[in-house]
Amino acid sequence: MDKSDLVWTMTSTLLVWLMCVPGLALFYGGLARKRYALSVMTQTLGVCTLVIVLWFAYGYSLVFTEGFGGLGGWTRLGLAGLHQAGAESALPLLGTIPELLFALFQATFAAITCGLITGSMAERTRFGAALAFAGLWFTLGYMPIAHMVWAGDGWLHLRGALDFAGGTVVHISAGVAGLVGARWVGPRLGYGREAMLPHSLPMNLTGAALLWIGWFGFNGGSALAANEQAVLAVANTLLAAASGVLAWALAERMLKGRASLLGAASGAIAGLVGITPAAGLVAPGASLVIGVLASWAAFYGVGSLKRRLGIDDAFDVFGIHAVGGIVGAILTGVFYCADLGGPGPAGLAALLHQTWLQVEAVLVSMAWAAISAVICAWLVDLLVGLRAAPDEERQGLDASEHGETAYPD
Repeated sequence: MDKSDLVWTMTSTLLVWLMCVPGLALFYGGLARKRYALSVMTQTLGVCTLVIVLWFAYGYSLVFTEGFGGLGGWTRLGLAGLHQAGAESALPLLGTIPELLFALFQATFAAITCGLITGSMAERTRFGAALAFAGLWFTLGYMPIAHMVWAGDGWLHLRGALDFAGGTVVHISAGVAGLVGARWVGPRLGYGREAMLPHSLPMNLTGAALLWIGWFGFNGGSALAANEQAVLAVANTLLAAASGVLAWALAERMLKGRASLLGAASGAIAGLVGITPAAGLVAPGASLVIGVLASWAAFYGVGSLKRRLGIDDAFDVFGIHAVGGIVGAILTGVFYCADLGGPGPAGLAALLHQTWLQVEAVLVSMAWAAISAVICAWLVDLLVGLRAAPDEERQGLDASEHGETAYPD
C-alpha cells in the first residue's frame, strides 16, 4: 500500500461521483424545459444508483476478472473476497491500492456512462423504462466493451488499443447507445415545430462546472497513483477543456454572429470528452489541439450532422460525446507517437499503426453499443413501453410521472 496513491484514488472516486450527482443531474436539468426538469434529474439519479448496485452485484467481476476476450468471469460476484484486509489482488495493473478501491472507482465510470444516455431520450421516456433500458444496456453493452478495452485479457487491449480514461468505453458507447434509444423512442411532441430551449442556463453552467471539476478525478485518477502521469492527465484535462470553450465560442462567432453561454459550456464538455482517452498519454501541447478539434467536431455534430440524421437526440449526447470521443480516440493514436511528444514509438509507421488500432477500437465499440442498444430498446418497449403517453408528455413528466414540479405556480 501507498497512502498517497490510496488517498488520491479515493478522492478521484468522489470527484467522479460528483460528476454524476449533482453534476450531470444539474447539467441535464438546466437543458430541459421547465415541466421536465425534475424528471430528467430523477432519471439521472435513478440510473446512476441502479448501475452502482449492478456493478457491485456482477458488473465488476464480469469486466475485470479473467475470462475471454469479450467478458470476464464469476470469481468476484458481489465483490467476493475484496472486503478482507490485506487480500492480494490478481490484477496486474494494481500496484499500491486495494482492489476494492479500484472496484469503487470503476463503479462511478459505469454509472456516469449509463447516466449520459438518459439525455438522448429525455422529456418523453418513462422513469421505469429509463431504469430498465440502463440496466439492460449496462449488462449487454457497457460490460463487454469495458472488458475488451480495459481488462488484461480483453481483445482490444491485447491488440494495443489505447483508452486512458474512457473515450471508447464511456463516451463513444454512451453517445451511440443514446442515439439508438432516441431513434427508437421517437421525437418529442412538437419537435421541429416548437422551440425547445433550455429552461435554466445558469443551472446548466453549474452542472458543466461540476463536471469539469469531477473530470480531474475522472482522468487524473485513471493513473491509479499519485504520480507524474496523474499530474499530466490533470494538466491535459484543464488545457483541453479551456481550448474547447474558446474553439466553440469562435465557431459560433464566425458562423452565427455571436458566442453563447450554452455553446461555451458545450465546448468545455467537448474538450473534456476529446482528451479523455489521451489524458495521461500525450504531451500538454497535444491536449490543446485535441480540445480544439474535438470541440469543432462536436459543434458540427450538434448542428449539421444532427439535422442530417433527423433524430431527436434531446441533449446532444451523440453529437458531443460520440463525435468528440471519436476525434479524441483517433488523435490519441496520432499524438502517442514519440515524434509528437508522446511516450510511444517513433516513426510514421508506428504512428499509422497505432492510429489504425484506435480506429478499429472506435468501430468495434460503436457497433457493439448500437447492436446492444437496439436489443435493449426492443425488449423494454415490448415489456413495459419506453415512451410516456401523449397526454402525460404534454402535461410534463414532472407532474405525470413524479407528482411534483420544480417551479410551482
